[in-house]
Amino acid sequence: MTATSASTAPVVMIQGTASSVGKSLLTAALCRIFYREGRRVAPFKAQNMALNSFVTPQGAEIGRAQAVQAEAACTDPSVWMNPILLKPEGDARSQVVVMGKPIGSMTALEYHAYKPTLRSMISDCLVHLRRHYDLVVIEGAGSPAEINLKEHDIVNMDVARVADAPVLLVGDIDRGGVFAALVGTLELLEPDERRRIKGFIINKFRGDPSLLDSGLEFLVRRTSIPVVGVVPHIDRLRIADEDSVSLEHRMGQPRGAADQIDIAVLRLPRISNYDDVLALEYESGVVVRFVERPSEIGGADLIIVPGSKSTVADLAWLRETGLDQSIVRHSRAGRPILGICGGFQMLGHTILDPDRVESAHPSVRGLGLLAIETRFQREKITAQVRARAVRQSFLVDSTSIDREPGDREPGFVGYEIHMGRSERLRQTTSGVDSKPVDIEPLDAGAFEIISRNGETVRVADGAVSADGTVVGTMIHGLLENAAIRASLLRFLRARKGLAEVHGESVPHTDAEYNRLASCVRDHLDMAMLRDLIGL
Repeated sequence: MTATSASTAPVVMIQGTASSVGKSLLTAALCRIFYREGRRVAPFKAQNMALNSFVTPQGAEIGRAQAVQAEAACTDPSVWMNPILLKPEGDARSQVVVMGKPIGSMTALEYHAYKPTLRSMISDCLVHLRRHYDLVVIEGAGSPAEINLKEHDIVNMDVARVADAPVLLVGDIDRGGVFAALVGTLELLEPDERRRIKGFIINKFRGDPSLLDSGLEFLVRRTSIPVVGVVPHIDRLRIADEDSVSLEHRMGQPRGAADQIDIAVLRLPRISNYDDVLALEYESGVVVRFVERPSEIGGADLIIVPGSKSTVADLAWLRETGLDQSIVRHSRAGRPILGICGGFQMLGHTILDPDRVESAHPSVRGLGLLAIETRFQREKITAQVRARAVRQSFLVDSTSIDREPGDREPGFVGYEIHMGRSERLRQTTSGVDSKPVDIEPLDAGAFEIISRNGETVRVADGAVSADGTVVGTMIHGLLENAAIRASLLRFLRARKGLAEVHGESVPHTDAEYNRLASCVRDHLDMAMLRDLIGL
């Protein structure tokens, strides 16, 4: 990869001693800090491996983290910010998304062989961003000192070299061993790579910073590299996480008390876009638990079956664990169930995959709680959408049924990422007929999509069971809509005999970016940082 003289904007790169040390959030923080100083800022990550993804205004798929960072910088997310996205599928394979579109499924060896063709594209993306912005904040992946991966690196020091970027190395003190991790990472780098490390950031610190003084002095004395700052742990930050590693600390949470709404979210092995439930976690009197065993569901007030990168495999896991029967019993007891994207497909009657797009099974029986049939196709739908509620359910009461299209901005916004098309089936007295029937679009779903990527459409979405206890949708971001979230919680509270809670308790995302930025700025030596970047 080579950069061109047209690449004029300065850059700074965040690398880490390991995965999940806080690189993504620190990148978002720097994007907001320098945006608030009046600069046009863009994030960049050459290659992201994550099942949490997002759709740009152009209908392209990128990593959720880069969309969050773009939002922090108050700019539109684009494929230039994350040209390569790897979505693990299990069995050592990943779907490879290049410039927002899937190009196929590859093993690690196949992808390593393909990487050389991607290097010039990565360089071109950096050049593009540096032409159009005042500053580019680059994020690395995992650790730059993974010896077995360095030969094929296209995301850490290789990018730092192309961009001639000063690198800030981040260590997570909350997990312990931060000084060994920082010094050990340096020891494993080549001399030219080591020279690119211009400063350390110690992240997620709890307690009195003065207790670190001797350790910081040792670090500087041992490495001759300054410590740019010690960033404290920031509690309950309402900003979407990058990957499922962040779910680990949310497992095993106790059930909600009698005066709380208890929501159980299935922690599928290949869970994707689980940030769909993030807003619910901040509602007053609501407990959101991620569960993996039938015994953990208990008497939950609501079960959510989230998205999945491998719907058929995760459906098999539900059956292996016995969670499938727990879901069915929950529905028969009249308790509500919400399925989103892959979760919606699992709740249906049948999943068809004649072209083996997702699995080796041409047909798989679903849980049979919704009268739908899903057929996987090779074409992937990725779209930002605006939709409206058209049918009453536990999720949407009569006050939330939206106006007809043509009124000023009806409904809510969300996004679609899926390769399966779901059709409604005929209900019969004995159950569900497995043959799709021709139905009018407005009579088919719980919602109606009225625009995709800015183009007007009228497409039915989702389904509601005959008894109203099960609702499914293909739309991610549904529960970010305050009106739908309020309607859902009104229903759950009324069903449990709890008083309605008035007033918005969920912090606005923009305020959370400012909270993150202010905390990070206050704990970094900003003069040193600006000098390192060359601002």
